[in-house]
Amino acid sequence: MTLALVDIQSGNLRSVENALRAAGAGNVTITADPDVIARADRIVLPGVGAFGACAANLRAVDGLEQALAARVLAQGAPFLGICVGMQLMADSGEEMGSHAGLGWIAGRVRLLRPADPAAKVPHMGWNDVVPLVPHPLLAAGEAYFLHSYAFEGEHVLARTDHAGPVTAAIGRDNLLGVQFHPEKSQRYGLALLEHFLAWRP
Repeated sequence: MTLALVDIQSGNLRSVENALRAAGAGNVTITADPDVIARADRIVLPGVGAFGACAANLRAVDGLEQALAARVLAQGAPFLGICVGMQLMADSGEEMGSHAGLGWIAGRVRLLRPADPAAKVPHMGWNDVVPLVPHPLLAAGEAYFLHSYAFEGEHVLARTDHAGPVTAAIGRDNLLGVQFHPEKSQRYGLALLEHFLAWRP
């Protein structure tokens, strides 16, 4: 099995690679090469930083967006988006202006606005993941979050609470996106990655 860890110059690739290898992935390639992605059995898109910058970095690589769409949407390769990688699955993001996402799941990414002013933004630290529907990759537990913007839209699979409901995971078919960081979530995150590596959607 080959796994493409998509490099959009967003900073946390090595920690995600290490977590994937700890979960049992034997053939992880960090790449932005559309030809490599077009042949990968599984694809992981991590992201740290601003939505617009990550989207621009992805689109700066000629053919990358098209290769992702072909391999994931048309051919059904299992896909995992992490943090901003999850947010990019949306139609748009509002961080530092309005920016187009991949448009894979209907929704937009907006600034967190907790109902309690004492709840700080960014939302940082350990928090509960509460599944809304059964999903083979998601279980109830605690994961590590670090974000100021959150997804609002369709196909929400799990939520967390930060002075109000916040999307923790989205997905459909062969797509899964998580707002939290599995690579920083110890046993909970490792279990999710193990399930992703075995997933046959």
